[in-house]
Amino acid sequence: MKILYRYIFGQFAKAFFFSSLVFVSLFILITAVERLDAIMDNHLTLLEVIRFFLLTIPATLLITSPISTLLASILVSGKLSLSSELPAIRSAGVNMRQLLTPFLFGGLLILGTNLLTAWWIAPTAFSETHLFEQRYFIKSDSRAKENQNIHLLEPGNKMVAIGNVDPDDYSTLKSVSIEEFRGARVLSRIDASSMRYDKKEKVWIMRSASTRVFAENNEAFRFEPSKSVKLALSPSSLKELHLHPDEMDIIHHYRYLSEKQKAGLAGLEPSMVAFHTKTSMPFASLILIMIGVPLSAKKKRGGLASEITISLFAGFLYLGLQKTVAMAGNQGAINPLLAAWLPNLLFLGIGYVIYKTTLD
Repeated sequence: MKILYRYIFGQFAKAFFFSSLVFVSLFILITAVERLDAIMDNHLTLLEVIRFFLLTIPATLLITSPISTLLASILVSGKLSLSSELPAIRSAGVNMRQLLTPFLFGGLLILGTNLLTAWWIAPTAFSETHLFEQRYFIKSDSRAKENQNIHLLEPGNKMVAIGNVDPDDYSTLKSVSIEEFRGARVLSRIDASSMRYDKKEKVWIMRSASTRVFAENNEAFRFEPSKSVKLALSPSSLKELHLHPDEMDIIHHYRYLSEKQKAGLAGLEPSMVAFHTKTSMPFASLILIMIGVPLSAKKKRGGLASEITISLFAGFLYLGLQKTVAMAGNQGAINPLLAAWLPNLLFLGIGYVIYKTTLD
Protein backbone atom coordinates (compact mmCIF):
# COMPACT_ATOMS: atom_id res chain seq x y z
CA MET A 1 0.00 0.00 0.00
CA LYS A 2 2.84 2.42 0.85
CA ILE A 3 4.35 1.89 -2.61
CA LEU A 4 1.01 2.67 -4.22
CA TYR A 5 0.59 5.80 -2.10
CA ARG A 6 4.09 7.01 -2.99
CA TYR A 7 3.44 6.38 -6.67
CA ILE A 8 0.14 8.28 -6.72
CA PHE A 9 1.52 11.11 -4.57
CA GLY A 10 4.54 11.46 -6.87
CA GLN A 11 2.31 11.66 -9.95
CA PHE A 12 0.04 14.18 -8.23
CA ALA A 13 2.97 16.37 -7.12
CA LYS A 14 4.44 16.43 -10.63
CA ALA A 15 1.08 17.34 -12.18
CA PHE A 16 0.47 20.05 -9.59
CA PHE A 17 3.89 21.68 -10.04
CA PHE A 18 3.57 21.58 -13.82
CA SER A 19 0.06 23.07 -13.72
CA SER A 20 1.18 25.81 -11.31
CA LEU A 21 4.14 26.63 -13.54
CA VAL A 22 1.89 26.93 -16.57
CA PHE A 23 -0.63 29.19 -14.82
CA VAL A 24 2.05 31.42 -13.25
CA SER A 25 3.80 31.78 -16.61
CA LEU A 26 0.49 32.61 -18.28
CA PHE A 27 -0.37 35.26 -15.68
CA ILE A 28 3.09 36.81 -15.96
CA LEU A 29 2.82 36.89 -19.76
CA ILE A 30 -0.60 38.58 -19.64
CA THR A 31 0.61 41.14 -17.09
CA ALA A 32 3.77 41.82 -19.09
CA VAL A 33 1.72 42.54 -22.23
CA GLU A 34 -0.61 44.86 -20.27
CA ARG A 35 2.31 46.74 -18.69
CA LEU A 36 4.60 46.80 -21.71
CA ASP A 37 3.94 50.44 -22.60
CA ALA A 38 4.52 51.59 -19.01
CA ILE A 39 7.71 49.52 -18.78
CA MET A 40 9.06 51.11 -21.94
CA ASP A 41 7.96 54.64 -21.01
CA ASN A 42 9.61 54.46 -17.58
CA HIS A 43 12.81 52.90 -19.00
CA LEU A 44 12.78 50.12 -16.43
CA THR A 45 15.79 47.84 -16.29
CA LEU A 46 15.52 44.10 -16.82
CA LEU A 47 16.34 43.44 -13.14
CA GLU A 48 13.52 45.76 -12.00
CA VAL A 49 11.03 44.04 -14.28
CA ILE A 50 12.14 40.56 -13.16
CA ARG A 51 11.92 41.58 -9.49
CA PHE A 52 8.39 42.93 -10.00
CA PHE A 53 7.12 39.75 -11.65
CA LEU A 54 8.81 37.53 -9.05
CA LEU A 55 6.95 39.45 -6.34
CA THR A 56 3.63 38.74 -8.09
CA ILE A 57 4.14 34.96 -7.89
CA PRO A 58 2.85 34.41 -4.30
CA ALA A 59 -0.49 36.11 -5.00
CA THR A 60 -0.78 34.30 -8.35
CA LEU A 61 -0.16 30.92 -6.72
CA LEU A 62 -2.89 31.59 -4.17
CA ILE A 63 -5.39 32.31 -6.93
CA THR A 64 -4.39 29.47 -9.23
CA SER A 65 -3.60 26.70 -6.73
CA PRO A 66 -7.27 25.53 -6.49
CA ILE A 67 -7.38 25.11 -10.28
CA SER A 68 -3.92 23.51 -10.33
CA THR A 69 -4.90 21.09 -7.56
CA LEU A 70 -8.16 20.14 -9.26
CA LEU A 71 -6.42 19.73 -12.61
CA ALA A 72 -3.66 17.58 -11.08
CA SER A 73 -6.07 15.32 -9.21
CA ILE A 74 -8.29 14.85 -12.27
CA LEU A 75 -5.34 14.19 -14.59
CA VAL A 76 -3.73 11.62 -12.28
CA SER A 77 -6.90 9.72 -11.36
CA GLY A 78 -8.18 10.03 -14.93
CA LYS A 79 -4.92 8.64 -16.30
CA LEU A 80 -5.14 5.72 -13.88
CA SER A 81 -8.69 5.05 -15.06
CA LEU A 82 -7.93 5.34 -18.78
CA SER A 83 -4.88 3.08 -18.55
CA SER A 84 -6.91 0.43 -16.68
CA GLU A 85 -4.61 0.80 -13.65
CA LEU A 86 -7.46 2.05 -11.48
CA PRO A 87 -9.71 -1.00 -12.06
CA ALA A 88 -6.76 -3.21 -11.07
CA ILE A 89 -6.17 -1.13 -7.95
CA ARG A 90 -9.86 -1.27 -7.03
CA SER A 91 -9.98 -5.03 -7.62
CA ALA A 92 -7.09 -5.40 -5.16
CA GLY A 93 -9.39 -4.11 -2.44
CA VAL A 94 -8.50 -0.41 -2.48
CA ASN A 95 -11.67 1.63 -1.92
CA MET A 96 -12.27 5.28 -2.74
CA ARG A 97 -11.32 6.47 0.75
CA GLN A 98 -7.94 4.76 0.49
CA LEU A 99 -7.47 6.04 -3.05
CA LEU A 100 -8.05 9.59 -1.80
CA THR A 101 -5.39 9.28 0.93
CA PRO A 102 -2.28 10.24 -1.13
CA PHE A 103 -4.22 13.04 -2.84
CA LEU A 104 -5.42 14.43 0.49
CA PHE A 105 -1.89 14.23 1.89
CA GLY A 106 -0.72 16.34 -1.02
CA GLY A 107 -3.68 18.66 -0.46
CA LEU A 108 -2.66 19.13 3.19
CA LEU A 109 0.85 20.10 2.13
CA ILE A 110 -0.60 22.60 -0.35
CA LEU A 111 -2.95 23.88 2.37
CA GLY A 112 -0.08 24.49 4.79
CA THR A 113 1.99 26.24 2.14
CA ASN A 114 -0.93 28.40 1.04
CA LEU A 115 -1.75 29.41 4.62
CA LEU A 116 1.84 30.50 5.12
CA THR A 117 1.71 32.38 1.83
CA ALA A 118 -1.68 34.02 2.46
CA TRP A 119 -0.89 35.01 6.05
CA TRP A 120 2.70 36.23 5.67
CA ILE A 121 4.46 35.94 2.30
CA ALA A 122 1.84 37.36 -0.08
CA PRO A 123 1.14 40.51 2.03
CA THR A 124 4.83 41.37 2.11
CA ALA A 125 5.18 40.81 -1.63
CA PHE A 126 1.97 42.72 -2.36
CA SER A 127 3.28 45.78 -0.47
CA GLU A 128 6.31 45.86 -2.74
CA THR A 129 4.33 45.33 -5.95
CA HIS A 130 1.73 47.92 -4.92
CA LEU A 131 4.45 50.49 -4.27
CA PHE A 132 6.08 49.62 -7.60
CA GLU A 133 2.78 50.01 -9.46
CA GLN A 134 2.07 53.35 -7.79
CA ARG A 135 5.48 54.62 -8.80
CA TYR A 136 5.55 53.45 -12.41
CA PHE A 137 2.15 52.16 -13.56
CA ILE A 138 -0.40 54.44 -11.86
CA LYS A 139 -0.82 58.11 -12.68
CA SER A 140 0.95 60.27 -10.12
CA ASP A 141 -2.09 62.44 -9.43
CA SER A 142 -4.11 59.45 -8.20
CA ARG A 143 -1.51 58.76 -5.55
CA ALA A 144 -1.47 62.41 -4.49
CA LYS A 145 -5.27 62.70 -4.24
CA GLU A 146 -5.57 59.90 -1.70
CA ASN A 147 -3.23 61.89 0.58
CA GLN A 148 -5.11 65.19 0.42
CA ASN A 149 -7.99 66.63 2.46
CA ILE A 150 -8.00 63.96 5.17
CA HIS A 151 -10.39 64.32 8.12
CA LEU A 152 -9.94 62.19 11.26
CA LEU A 153 -11.93 61.96 14.48
CA GLU A 154 -9.77 62.04 17.61
CA PRO A 155 -10.74 60.96 21.16
CA GLY A 156 -12.10 63.83 23.21
CA ASN A 157 -14.38 65.22 20.50
CA LYS A 158 -11.54 66.51 18.35
CA MET A 159 -11.44 66.69 14.57
CA VAL A 160 -8.11 66.75 12.74
CA ALA A 161 -8.10 68.06 9.16
CA ILE A 162 -4.97 67.49 7.06
CA GLY A 163 -4.50 69.31 3.79
CA ASN A 164 -1.65 67.23 2.44
CA VAL A 165 0.49 64.24 3.42
CA ASP A 166 3.82 63.35 1.87
CA PRO A 167 3.30 59.71 0.71
CA ASP A 168 6.98 59.01 1.32
CA ASP A 169 7.03 60.58 4.80
CA TYR A 170 3.91 60.23 6.95
CA SER A 171 5.58 62.05 9.83
CA THR A 172 5.24 65.40 7.99
CA LEU A 173 1.79 66.94 7.48
CA LYS A 174 0.86 70.21 5.81
CA SER A 175 -2.06 72.64 6.28
CA VAL A 176 -3.30 71.13 9.53
CA SER A 177 -6.22 72.22 11.68
CA ILE A 178 -7.48 70.76 14.97
CA GLU A 179 -10.98 71.56 16.18
CA GLU A 180 -12.38 70.67 19.59
CA PHE A 181 -16.15 70.34 20.01
CA ARG A 182 -18.73 70.15 22.74
CA GLY A 183 -21.83 68.86 21.07
CA ALA A 184 -22.35 71.04 17.97
CA ARG A 185 -20.38 73.96 19.45
CA VAL A 186 -16.73 74.60 18.52
CA LEU A 187 -14.62 75.26 21.62
CA SER A 188 -11.26 75.88 19.97
CA ARG A 189 -9.41 75.66 16.68
CA ILE A 190 -5.69 75.41 15.96
CA ASP A 191 -4.36 76.08 12.45
CA ALA A 192 -0.78 75.36 11.43
CA SER A 193 1.15 75.51 8.19
CA SER A 194 2.76 72.15 8.95
CA MET A 195 3.05 69.53 11.66
CA ARG A 196 5.86 67.04 12.29
CA TYR A 197 5.95 63.98 14.55
CA ASP A 198 8.56 63.83 17.31
CA LYS A 199 9.40 60.13 17.70
CA LYS A 200 11.26 60.64 20.96
CA GLU A 201 8.55 62.58 22.80
CA LYS A 202 5.71 60.97 20.80
CA VAL A 203 4.01 64.31 20.21
CA TRP A 204 3.23 66.40 17.14
CA ILE A 205 5.03 69.72 16.71
CA MET A 206 2.89 72.33 14.94
CA ARG A 207 4.66 75.14 13.08
CA SER A 208 3.22 78.67 12.87
CA ALA A 209 0.27 77.67 14.99
CA SER A 210 -2.71 80.02 15.33
CA THR A 211 -4.98 79.14 18.26
CA ARG A 212 -8.52 80.45 18.61
CA VAL A 213 -10.57 79.81 21.74
CA PHE A 214 -14.27 80.55 21.41
CA ALA A 215 -16.22 81.69 24.46
CA GLU A 216 -19.90 82.57 24.47
CA ASN A 217 -19.49 86.16 23.29
CA ASN A 218 -15.81 86.61 22.48
CA GLU A 219 -12.82 84.95 20.84
CA ALA A 220 -9.24 84.67 22.14
CA PHE A 221 -6.42 84.49 19.61
CA ARG A 222 -2.83 83.35 20.17
CA PHE A 223 0.02 82.79 17.70
CA GLU A 224 2.96 80.47 18.47
CA PRO A 225 5.93 79.69 16.20
CA SER A 226 5.97 76.16 17.61
CA LYS A 227 3.31 74.24 19.53
CA SER A 228 3.33 70.63 20.70
CA VAL A 229 0.09 68.64 20.79
CA LYS A 230 -0.64 65.10 21.96
CA LEU A 231 -2.79 63.08 19.57
CA ALA A 232 -3.79 59.45 19.22
CA LEU A 233 -2.83 59.88 15.57
CA SER A 234 0.62 58.54 14.65
CA PRO A 235 2.51 58.24 11.34
CA SER A 236 1.92 54.47 11.32
CA SER A 237 -1.85 54.79 11.89
CA LEU A 238 -2.00 57.53 9.26
CA LYS A 239 -0.25 55.29 6.78
CA GLU A 240 -2.78 52.54 7.46
CA LEU A 241 -5.65 54.74 6.26
CA HIS A 242 -4.92 53.83 2.65
CA LEU A 243 -3.30 50.48 3.35
CA HIS A 244 -4.77 47.75 1.17
CA PRO A 245 -6.04 44.67 3.09
CA ASP A 246 -3.77 42.49 0.96
CA GLU A 247 -0.75 44.39 2.31
CA MET A 248 -1.39 43.32 5.92
CA ASP A 249 -0.24 40.01 7.40
CA ILE A 250 -2.84 38.06 9.36
CA ILE A 251 -1.88 39.46 12.81
CA HIS A 252 -1.61 43.04 11.56
CA HIS A 253 -4.94 42.64 9.75
CA TYR A 254 -6.65 41.32 12.91
CA ARG A 255 -5.33 44.22 15.01
CA TYR A 256 -6.37 46.70 12.34
CA LEU A 257 -9.96 45.41 12.31
CA SER A 258 -10.12 45.27 16.11
CA GLU A 259 -9.00 48.88 16.46
CA LYS A 260 -11.42 50.13 13.80
CA GLN A 261 -14.35 48.18 15.27
CA LYS A 262 -13.63 49.54 18.77
CA ALA A 263 -13.57 53.04 17.31
CA GLY A 264 -17.04 52.39 15.85
CA LEU A 265 -15.99 52.97 12.25
CA ALA A 266 -18.34 51.80 9.48
CA GLY A 267 -17.52 50.40 6.04
CA LEU A 268 -15.18 47.67 7.30
CA GLU A 269 -16.93 44.87 5.37
CA PRO A 270 -14.40 44.68 2.47
CA SER A 271 -11.51 44.44 4.91
CA MET A 272 -13.34 41.81 6.97
CA VAL A 273 -14.08 39.71 3.88
CA ALA A 274 -10.42 39.95 2.86
CA PHE A 275 -9.35 38.91 6.38
CA HIS A 276 -11.47 35.74 6.38
CA THR A 277 -10.56 34.96 2.75
CA LYS A 278 -6.89 34.72 3.77
CA THR A 279 -7.88 31.56 5.64
CA SER A 280 -10.72 30.21 3.49
CA MET A 281 -8.92 30.46 0.13
CA PRO A 282 -6.09 28.02 1.03
CA PHE A 283 -8.67 25.38 1.99
CA ALA A 284 -10.12 25.42 -1.54
CA SER A 285 -7.34 23.20 -2.89
CA LEU A 286 -8.06 20.50 -0.33
CA ILE A 287 -11.81 20.66 -0.95
CA LEU A 288 -11.54 20.48 -4.74
CA ILE A 289 -9.58 17.23 -4.49
CA MET A 290 -12.78 15.59 -3.20
CA ILE A 291 -14.41 16.62 -6.47
CA GLY A 292 -11.56 15.85 -8.85
CA VAL A 293 -10.60 12.33 -7.81
CA PRO A 294 -14.09 10.74 -7.60
CA LEU A 295 -15.22 12.62 -10.71
CA SER A 296 -12.49 11.13 -12.90
CA ALA A 297 -12.34 7.71 -11.26
CA LYS A 298 -14.62 6.26 -13.92
CA LYS A 299 -13.86 5.98 -17.60
CA LYS A 300 -15.70 8.47 -19.78
CA ARG A 301 -15.67 9.52 -23.39
CA GLY A 302 -13.33 12.26 -24.47
CA GLY A 303 -10.21 11.08 -22.64
CA LEU A 304 -7.84 13.60 -21.07
CA ALA A 305 -9.28 16.47 -23.11
CA SER A 306 -12.61 16.13 -21.35
CA GLU A 307 -10.84 15.81 -17.98
CA ILE A 308 -8.97 19.08 -18.55
CA THR A 309 -12.13 20.84 -19.71
CA ILE A 310 -14.06 19.69 -16.62
CA SER A 311 -11.30 20.74 -14.24
CA LEU A 312 -10.85 24.17 -15.81
CA PHE A 313 -14.61 24.77 -15.82
CA ALA A 314 -14.99 23.74 -12.17
CA GLY A 315 -11.90 25.71 -11.11
CA PHE A 316 -12.93 28.93 -12.79
CA LEU A 317 -16.50 28.41 -11.58
CA TYR A 318 -15.13 28.36 -8.02
CA LEU A 319 -13.10 31.55 -8.59
CA GLY A 320 -16.09 33.27 -10.18
CA LEU A 321 -18.35 32.25 -7.30
CA GLN A 322 -15.74 33.38 -4.79
CA LYS A 323 -15.51 36.83 -6.40
CA THR A 324 -19.30 37.19 -6.68
CA VAL A 325 -19.97 36.25 -3.06
CA ALA A 326 -17.09 38.45 -1.90
CA MET A 327 -18.69 41.43 -3.67
CA ALA A 328 -21.95 40.74 -1.82
CA GLY A 329 -20.00 40.58 1.43
CA ASN A 330 -18.20 43.84 0.64
CA GLN A 331 -21.56 45.58 0.24
CA GLY A 332 -22.88 44.17 3.50
CA ALA A 333 -25.50 41.94 1.86
CA ILE A 334 -23.87 38.83 3.37
CA ASN A 335 -22.00 38.34 6.63
CA PRO A 336 -18.24 38.74 5.87
CA LEU A 337 -17.38 35.39 7.45
CA LEU A 338 -20.06 33.61 5.41
CA ALA A 339 -19.00 35.47 2.25
CA ALA A 340 -15.46 34.14 2.62
CA TRP A 341 -16.44 30.53 3.36
CA LEU A 342 -19.65 30.05 1.32
CA PRO A 343 -17.90 28.90 -1.92
CA ASN A 344 -15.91 26.35 0.10
CA LEU A 345 -19.04 25.08 1.83
CA LEU A 346 -20.93 24.72 -1.46
CA PHE A 347 -18.09 22.87 -3.19
CA LEU A 348 -17.53 20.73 -0.09
CA GLY A 349 -21.17 19.65 -0.32
CA ILE A 350 -20.81 18.89 -4.03
CA GLY A 351 -17.62 16.93 -3.36
CA TYR A 352 -19.30 14.91 -0.61
CA VAL A 353 -22.20 13.97 -2.91
CA ILE A 354 -19.82 12.90 -5.69
CA TYR A 355 -17.70 10.97 -3.19
CA LYS A 356 -20.72 9.08 -1.81
CA THR A 357 -21.82 8.05 -5.29
CA THR A 358 -18.45 6.39 -5.97
CA LEU A 359 -18.31 4.34 -2.78
CA ASP A 360 -18.46 0.62 -3.15
